[in-house]
Amino acid sequence: METKGHEMTYRRLDLHAYLGLRFLAEASSMALSVMVGWTVYDISRTPLSLGIVGIVEFIPALLLTLPAGELCDRLSPRLIIVASLALECVCSFAFLTLHWMHWRALWLFYGVVLASGLAKAFAEPAVQAMLPCLVRAGQLPRAVAFSSTAWQMAVVLGPVVGGLAYAINPALAYLGCAAAWFAAMLLATTLRARQVAFRANTSQGRMDRVWAGVRFVWSQPVVLGALSLDLFSVLLGGATALLPVYARDILKVGPEGLGMLRSAPAIGACIVGLALSRFPPERRAGSKLFAAVIVFGIFTVVFAFARSPVVAWIALAVIGASDMVSVNIRTTLIQLVTPDAMRGRVSAVNALFIGASSQLGAFESGVVAALLGAIPTIALGGFGTIVVALAWMLMFPDMRKADRLDMDLNREGVTSGE
Repeated sequence: METKGHEMTYRRLDLHAYLGLRFLAEASSMALSVMVGWTVYDISRTPLSLGIVGIVEFIPALLLTLPAGELCDRLSPRLIIVASLALECVCSFAFLTLHWMHWRALWLFYGVVLASGLAKAFAEPAVQAMLPCLVRAGQLPRAVAFSSTAWQMAVVLGPVVGGLAYAINPALAYLGCAAAWFAAMLLATTLRARQVAFRANTSQGRMDRVWAGVRFVWSQPVVLGALSLDLFSVLLGGATALLPVYARDILKVGPEGLGMLRSAPAIGACIVGLALSRFPPERRAGSKLFAAVIVFGIFTVVFAFARSPVVAWIALAVIGASDMVSVNIRTTLIQLVTPDAMRGRVSAVNALFIGASSQLGAFESGVVAALLGAIPTIALGGFGTIVVALAWMLMFPDMRKADRLDMDLNREGVTSGE
């Protein structure tokens, strides 16, 4: 009994440390995205430059996320998280140097964004793979909701604090980001109470192990459908990449207003996340997933035509709330299905899909907005998201019929794919 009590204490401490580092790291990342987005658009005055930021950040994810997942299955994810956060801290100091030296060449900013993308490519699979090892399977839906809420709270506070701090003193804002990443790194080093052995099948070749996660996802239609639905819906419907254009040229609210707009989706997501942590979507999960994506598309269109900052903010909040439902269902489903020995690689595939949807979506939005304008780009993206959701309902009937998320699917005959 004493040993069991110590184990529960360790799990709680590890989970609290995990939530803390997730909050600090994402808050710093979101604050920095506001500052970099404002600076890049202020220098170039073209939405294409914002799209380039997205594609530059995606390049490391495309090349390195799958190998990073295999590395997670051979090494401790904690070590990878610590190293990634250290690199993010260095990137924040690099942006600070660009500010102090008054260097405004866009290629310098793109170079630091590339380094930050490298850190994220390794961090995302490791962070996702760690959470299921801190709780029991039956507790995972609520743990996912807590993790998502911590992440969304960071997305609420990060842009607001970043925008305000940048408007007051850019140097202080960059230093604050560096401090937050350093604190997150320290929390990551404390995740020692419950070490989990991630043992990959070493009889396979290195590349076979790297691609095992892709083969596993491909063999699970429900998982493949959920990931691809998120990929295309966010790729088409992502409005956040063009928020600097809206804040500066359409709504005219300045960098502090940009921070408020950037935090609106997270506020909506936080409210829903807190509800999901108490009442997880245990029944009719597939139907709720599709409904959330359709709502996401509808309010993306509403945001596109908003001329009032209040209407725009409300639309973005609903977008975030609906996305939270989608994220919770998708993440819980993937983690419950995935065997322990493949968590890093499957998490890498998930992270690659997420990165593709956000960073490639930013590039797509920037390119199309340069041709058509920001308003038509976002409106067409919202309509496209609705079409994708309806098409996926027909293409993936098993996902539409998915019901319960409170069972340990890993114990119900799911193979490892190795």
